[in-house]
Amino acid sequence: MYNEFGAHLAELDGQRGTRFAVWAPNATEVSVLSDQSEWNAGVHTLHPSDSGVWRCFVPGIKAGSVYKFGIRTRDGKVLEKADPFAFQTECPPKSASIVCDLAGFDWQDSAWMSQRANTNWLEQPVSIYEVHLASWKRPTDRRHFGYCELAHMLADYVLQLGYTHIQLMPICEYPFDGSWGYQTTGYYAPTARFGTPHDFMYMVDYLHQAGIGVFIDWVPAHFPTDGHGLANFDGTCCYEHADPREGFHPDWRSSIFNYGRHEVRDFLINSARFWLETYHVDGLRVDAVASMLYRDYSRKDGEWIPNQYGGRENLEAVQFLKDMNITVHGEFPGVLTIAEESTAWPNVTEPVYNGGLGFNLKWDMGWMNDTLHYLRREPIHRAHHQDELSFRMVYAFSEKYVLPLSHDEVVHGKQSLLSQMPGDDWQKFANLRMLYGYQFTTPGKPLLFMGGEFGQRTEWDHSSELDWNLLDSELHDGMRRFIGDLNRLYRTEPALHEHDCSPEGFDWIQCDDWQHSVFVFARYAKNRSNHIVVVMNFTPVPRTGYRIGVEGTEYIEVLNSDAKIYGGGNVGNAGQVRSDKTPMHGRTKSLSLQLPPLGIVILKSTLVESSVSESTPSKESTQSDAAQI
Repeated sequence: MYNEFGAHLAELDGQRGTRFAVWAPNATEVSVLSDQSEWNAGVHTLHPSDSGVWRCFVPGIKAGSVYKFGIRTRDGKVLEKADPFAFQTECPPKSASIVCDLAGFDWQDSAWMSQRANTNWLEQPVSIYEVHLASWKRPTDRRHFGYCELAHMLADYVLQLGYTHIQLMPICEYPFDGSWGYQTTGYYAPTARFGTPHDFMYMVDYLHQAGIGVFIDWVPAHFPTDGHGLANFDGTCCYEHADPREGFHPDWRSSIFNYGRHEVRDFLINSARFWLETYHVDGLRVDAVASMLYRDYSRKDGEWIPNQYGGRENLEAVQFLKDMNITVHGEFPGVLTIAEESTAWPNVTEPVYNGGLGFNLKWDMGWMNDTLHYLRREPIHRAHHQDELSFRMVYAFSEKYVLPLSHDEVVHGKQSLLSQMPGDDWQKFANLRMLYGYQFTTPGKPLLFMGGEFGQRTEWDHSSELDWNLLDSELHDGMRRFIGDLNRLYRTEPALHEHDCSPEGFDWIQCDDWQHSVFVFARYAKNRSNHIVVVMNFTPVPRTGYRIGVEGTEYIEVLNSDAKIYGGGNVGNAGQVRSDKTPMHGRTKSLSLQLPPLGIVILKSTLVESSVSESTPSKESTQSDAAQI
């Protein structure tokens, strides 16, 4: 649709200009408003059709020309509307569309695109750094850095941190800074705050060449009621439901798409396709999926209309999500779709042909809530809430999960993650390192919002940049260093990502030692001899001679959150530990460990002599592994 609708440079009868097309089924007249028409309706009029699509060719309008559609309603009013399919817009608070030629960019990311198409990301490391471009870094001489500048700065920084992907909070054009981009008006235009469409292409291309994937937030759940936008587009409810019980969102004061209308569904599916095809983005994180699935979402009795069967499910939205995922995965192999879905709707990440919605991944909001509830508690009280951490593994493989510590956790008075941790400064940092260590080692794909990687002290403010000066502090810089080492461990150890979505990759060793608030689990690669043991002590008390059952003989301490370089006290196991034949936790061997206070210790097996047949490697592979170590 985006090759037909909107504004496209063209030539007709030897004249160069622009052809226009817009859907306005209930309009009585549609005009192109521009400098050429002195912004008057009735000068450059479009021709109607039985389908409700209006078309025309206007000579002399070229790339860079500013325009809107003047839509005359049935009562004679002229509404000035931005083009729903505009590829470029004026920078807010201006709201007109701009004729844009997207051709001509010389992409250099063919190696990345080829590799992406042939990668099963569910078995590969995917760690995500969430970024709000307007407040990550800001220049002193103007309001924002541009896409091209940000490309270089982000690539350098993200490579240093070790993340595999960035996730951009919405970059589709939006009028109000305070919405953070979640009130979208331009479903086909990158926001002009940071530059042109070609500038955004440069950013994605540069990040791809650096080996960094790019996800974007995409918001098909609702849209704002701004006068130049989609709401009441031709004097009637084209894109939204007319009945406010279906068409108005009470939480966000915005309009809800009418997913039962073919034109609306196609408009949105084409938007998803557009970002993947035109800008080479690697995935769509679909916002507010739960609000789409339920007709009674955030509504009281009497404020919603049941579906045709009397239920609360939004059947049209369900079908739209399935159609969107079928289109995306059918045309763009290797691209991920990620659902922000906060309920227990079944099979969100199952393929459509298996009865699912077709997403690849889903945000695990339960993990986020339970984990933060536990970490916010004073350590002395954690013994009574052991299940807040252990419960997650009951459902951990019911879907394929992202583990989010996102922007939503550090706004609206919640404070920063560091400030949410209990205790003095030392304890706050130790607790936060524990949180990140747990996030990276439990099954799922980790996501962290910007600023969390160095322990931002204040909650996120969209109108100012992060507190980069904190990196002058050893504690904050140690946190950043810890995140970098976690990422490198996660990426290089198959046990930490190959079975992220499969129960074969996880086994509790100890989850009921509530007296000491200690958790121990193992992660396995496809080759089970390659495994990691994770030990977490959620109290500020060091544990000497703490014994855990294991399968292996020798273990290297590959990461310890209490290391001095991270800001800790260097309590640990001297880098290596060997098991003895004391049985424990259902295993024939065990380790005696030194557990640091409020610390996580990650051990890698280097030699396995297990009595469990499926865990026993051949003599040759064991010798090979030992030789490599």
